[in-house]
Amino acid sequence: MANRVLQATFLTPTGGEEAIKTAFAILEKQPYHKETIMPTVVIDSTNVRVMKQQNDRINEQASDIEKQYALLKEQQRIYKNQRNLLYFAITALVLVGILGGIAFYALRNNRRINRRLAGQNEEILLQRNQLIEMTAKAKEATEAKFNFFTNISHELRTPLTLILGPLEDVLASPKLHFTVKHNLQLVQKNAFRLMRLINQLMDFRKIEENKMKLVVSENNITDFVAEIASSFHEIARRKSISFTTVSEVRDLRVWFDVNILDKVLFNLLSNAFKFTNENGSISISLAMDAAREKVLIAVQDSGVGMTPEEVDHAFDLFYQGNKRAFKGTGLGLSLTKEMILLHHGTIQIQSSKWKGSTFTVSLPLRREQLGETETATEKPVSQPSTEDISIYTSDIQPVYFGDEPAQPSRQKEHSLLVIEDNDDLRVFLKRRLGNNYELHEAEDAATGIAKAYDLVPDLIISDIILPGEDGLHVTELLKQDLRTSHIPIVLLTAKGSIEDQIKGIKLKADAFIVKPFNLEYLEETIKGLLNNRSVLREHYTSELPVEVRPGAATKVTRKFINEFIAIVENNIPNEDFSVEDICREIGISRVQLYRKVKALIGYNVNDYISTVRLQKAKFLLADLQYSISEVASLVGFSSRGVFFDGIQVEVFDNAYGVPRGEEA
Repeated sequence: MANRVLQATFLTPTGGEEAIKTAFAILEKQPYHKETIMPTVVIDSTNVRVMKQQNDRINEQASDIEKQYALLKEQQRIYKNQRNLLYFAITALVLVGILGGIAFYALRNNRRINRRLAGQNEEILLQRNQLIEMTAKAKEATEAKFNFFTNISHELRTPLTLILGPLEDVLASPKLHFTVKHNLQLVQKNAFRLMRLINQLMDFRKIEENKMKLVVSENNITDFVAEIASSFHEIARRKSISFTTVSEVRDLRVWFDVNILDKVLFNLLSNAFKFTNENGSISISLAMDAAREKVLIAVQDSGVGMTPEEVDHAFDLFYQGNKRAFKGTGLGLSLTKEMILLHHGTIQIQSSKWKGSTFTVSLPLRREQLGETETATEKPVSQPSTEDISIYTSDIQPVYFGDEPAQPSRQKEHSLLVIEDNDDLRVFLKRRLGNNYELHEAEDAATGIAKAYDLVPDLIISDIILPGEDGLHVTELLKQDLRTSHIPIVLLTAKGSIEDQIKGIKLKADAFIVKPFNLEYLEETIKGLLNNRSVLREHYTSELPVEVRPGAATKVTRKFINEFIAIVENNIPNEDFSVEDICREIGISRVQLYRKVKALIGYNVNDYISTVRLQKAKFLLADLQYSISEVASLVGFSSRGVFFDGIQVEVFDNAYGVPRGEEA
């Protein structure tokens, strides 16, 4: 148009889209508007240049718009990134603030903890210093006590020697009365036992202060062991124990301290005899080890043995296992081990409960194996002295007081049960109290409880320290049982603490006597308790057969008496009523019922039933409402003849003052 080739053209600046839609509708034969007005403009040579310039300008503006749009997209992307960065920065700042707060709180708390720990540390340091000071004072006090006991032990040896010397002279007299001789033999035995304890205490102090030194010499250990073993042959014979000595080598030369090793062997053999019952077996054997560098001495017994716990603590100082009939000081085996260690030897135990024990001592053979030790200047005497034999065998000598002259037998009114694990004390009490009481014995808690249930004695004397359960447990068990609750119990103990006494009284023990006790005091205590029970019995029987009034008896005793009386009174009309019916309802045996009723109210059970029936009959006859036959039937008499005989006896008893419950 600009070069005048075309004359004119039409330009539809708007409505082009409508024209195209209309054209497609016509082609597809769809409905369309027949009249569509579109604005047009004619472009010719006169306006083409202007229109072209406008179009170029529009294109430039469109290009600018596209560039602005791209720039806008870039700015949006940058904005989005910056916004995300801002969110991240804000989140990071928040987290930093939180962590800072936590760190500040932790620092503050840490400072507070540090201040508290510093205070506690100061307190601990102060307590440690106080503990060190107290330990030093306790050590000084303990050392002073040990020194005191050591000095006392030294001092006791002199009076003990002066006791044992005259005792031997007196016991040698043929004119000595058998009773006095038995008592003096008991004194001698316990004096030797006291001497042994003193010697152990002195040896313990020597070892503690490193003052016990070896003075060794070369000796035939086979002969040495045989000499020690010979001291126990008589004890083995009396206890019917098979005792043998076996040695693989006839002449075995060993360096050792005779005075120390004899204590070791005496102690091991003494323990073996203590814990081996009659008809058991004990053996002591010597052998060489495989390297032939040491001698092995084994003492084996078939005794009660030890539990694993007792084996672990056997050599601990002052440890006392739960042995059946012997309570030691806990020094013997500990001293034995220390003495063996002085010889650079060892000792081991193999034991099972009720299957016996084996103690194996290992000693070096040669002199150079002992290190720096003194050598004896003179040949020591290897044969044990009579005093050593007596000291180490006094505890295991069977209790024997000889054959006493036969005493005329007489019926004794009261029976006693003595529960005591010490054979000497038990036999001594039996000899002293046996003249006036029927005496029964038990050596441990289980046996004592069983005999108490079986015998129902009038009084029980029990030691507190017993094998198995202690005397306090025995008291508690018997006092809570209906069969034995009425029996007075006297507790004996070497522990005189007020706590033990209070505990014993709380468990309803009737008396508490501390060893060593005065025998006359014990006898008077027994008499007093039996008399008090007689008074109690009179209290219960003074108004028979009226219901028993509450008294000073224990709750269990009152319950038993009330239950017994109620059963009898409820069965007065029952002519088939018998003692077996009472036993079945109360739940005890016939023997226990007879003994308990006799002990509490002084009546034979059958006599009591007859007395209750006759008392009831007297009341009914006095009322004059029933005939004699009816009264006899109401009180359970099946025969009028028996009823008349009972009435006559009751009248005779009342007339002549015969106590009820006894034969006229």
